[in-house]
Amino acid sequence: MPPPVKHHSKSKVGRRRSHLALVSPKLLVCPNCAHPVLPHRFCSNCGEHKGKVVKPKSNR
Repeated sequence: MPPPVKHHSKSKVGRRRSHLALVSPKLLVCPNCAHPVLPHRFCSNCGEHKGKVVKPKSNR
């Protein structure tokens, strides 16, 4: 790959990277055990999702 033809200033690079900020994941609280859970996923602590046991205790 050839080297860049033009030099990019710090402000141009910073302006381009201004939209690359990391966002923290939105966590919900499990209604059964009050453990933080990602949305649309089962709780890794108690194994429930929408009031149903998705993962039995023997496999956890």
